[in-house]
Amino acid sequence: MASQEQSYKAGEAKGQAQEKTGQMIDTTKQKGQEAKDKACETAQSAEGQARESKDKTGSYLSEKTGAAKEKTSEMGQTAKEKALGATQATKEKASEMSQAGKDKTGGVLQKTGEQVKDMAQGVADTVKRSIGMADTDEHANTTKGDY
Repeated sequence: MASQEQSYKAGEAKGQAQEKTGQMIDTTKQKGQEAKDKACETAQSAEGQARESKDKTGSYLSEKTGAAKEKTSEMGQTAKEKALGATQATKEKASEMSQAGKDKTGGVLQKTGEQVKDMAQGVADTVKRSIGMADTDEHANTTKGDY
């Protein structure tokens, strides 16, 4: 009977070993699944953080780019307005100077014309008197200082 008892013990040991092996395999599978789940969770968290960081960075850059565009546009508009103002002021000054020149030239030409007319009249009167064709003596009172 010793061999039956040995066989029984051997079978019992084999069963225990199989059960222990099964438990170890299950434990290893469970730990492997937990590690896999943890790695997946970490990857998803990192992906979410990266996406959030990208969104914040994109939003920040978009905000800064928009502000820079707006500032550039404002500066361009200001420069355009200043240029238009300077152009208008230059046109007005040129017009004033032109008018002043015309007024001055007109006055000089009118005065010169009157002087030439007076001189011609004086010469004509002198010639008429010298050849005896003067109608009256009223032109005899004209002096050379009137020219």
